[in-house]
Amino acid sequence: MDHFDLIVIGSGPAGRRAAIQAAKFGRDVLVIERGRRVGGVSVHTGTIPSKTLRETALNLTGWRERGFYGRAYRVKKDISAGDLRARLHITLDHEVEVLEHQFARNRVRTLRGEAKFVDAKTIEVLGDAGEVLQYSADRFIIAVGTKPFRPDYVPFDGEYILDSDEILELTELPRTIAVIGAGVIGVEYATIFSALDVKVTLVEPRDTMLDFLDHELVQDFIHELRDRGIALRFGSKVDKITKHGPANCEIELADGRLVRTNVVLFAAGRMGATGSLNLDACGLEVDHRGRLKVDAQTFQTNVEHIFAAGDVIGFPSLASTSMEQGRIAACHALGEQAYDPPEYFPYGIYAVPEISTVGMTEEEVKQRGIPYECGIARFRETSRGHIMGLDSGMLKMIFSLKTRRLLGCHIVGEGATELVHIGQAVLNLRGTLEYFVENTFNYPTLAEAYKIAALDAWNRMPPMEK
Repeated sequence: MDHFDLIVIGSGPAGRRAAIQAAKFGRDVLVIERGRRVGGVSVHTGTIPSKTLRETALNLTGWRERGFYGRAYRVKKDISAGDLRARLHITLDHEVEVLEHQFARNRVRTLRGEAKFVDAKTIEVLGDAGEVLQYSADRFIIAVGTKPFRPDYVPFDGEYILDSDEILELTELPRTIAVIGAGVIGVEYATIFSALDVKVTLVEPRDTMLDFLDHELVQDFIHELRDRGIALRFGSKVDKITKHGPANCEIELADGRLVRTNVVLFAAGRMGATGSLNLDACGLEVDHRGRLKVDAQTFQTNVEHIFAAGDVIGFPSLASTSMEQGRIAACHALGEQAYDPPEYFPYGIYAVPEISTVGMTEEEVKQRGIPYECGIARFRETSRGHIMGLDSGMLKMIFSLKTRRLLGCHIVGEGATELVHIGQAVLNLRGTLEYFVENTFNYPTLAEAYKIAALDAWNRMPPMEK
């Protein structure tokens, strides 16, 4: 039985970063992946596919040029599901090749198969041909990610009633689609299909959406969705979903309303993919959503030599944070020095338009009783916004009245996930309002919105104490 310093279960963002970090320390590492190829959910059904689909949809529809040429403008008149998949496969193949090369040059051994614990330091791997192999290790990192939540009342058929993994396998674009769940995944797909001129209904049992975001940002986003004709059904619990025939589905809501649609996408949550790991054998337990509990700083579970990172431990469930969690978990697992992650990290939602945020929301600032002032810039106020044909998008910054430090930065609009890093740097370096007011930004750029928003706040701020 082969023995390793570290065995990583899962090759998604957390798993691959953990494995490569451990290999950099000169340790023997084995990565086990049960999927067809390395990369995990992030590469094959999650982050990369959905973002590639988004970019393809915006390019083929000419979405970014419609501000100049009108809503009827198209780059390609008839867009098919095949058009969307063509670019998707090119991107995924490239991602896998890069990852396989990283593993090879760092001498990380990979194995395809399904792993389960035999005891606290031994795992059994079931291979493709039915062979069973055993491996032992001093340390383990569980990075198996998540799978779609599939409740019993939803009659999934893989063709017209789909989960968020199956949606990528659509053979043809529907005329109408109903998305159940206005979380990050649901909102992203709802807006992508809307950009493809598919009629979208977004159903959410709660009265609000994306509650963790700044509420003013969410209201601006909701206005954008309504303006594009997306039907929003908030406070609407689903009672029943029925398929009457091909491309003929019906959703009955608790308030008596009916939603008739070609395709139903159920995107209300995900579950930790821990069911096959036989965690009882190593002394671990999961919560009702199959997630593992870990120490927030070290990512150590309640079993001393087993760590977990990525989506399997829950919020924030981002590829970016999962990578850092995996790296930090590997450092702690192997007794190497690890720095604490920064207090604030950016959150990106790749909807149309993008949303990105870092730091405290206005609601959180109020709850903490911090005296504050806000500054807002609209993208249409910038010359770059006019050049790009933008008529929507905003940047909001929150500053402390006492220290003048930046407390939060919130953006909705084109390029939000790129722009937010300026605010992130200033926030984590404890920068103040004066950084934005006194520095020069390239002109014309969307980044100039930072200066506009800072001046907006500065006009209402008390003068600096001398």
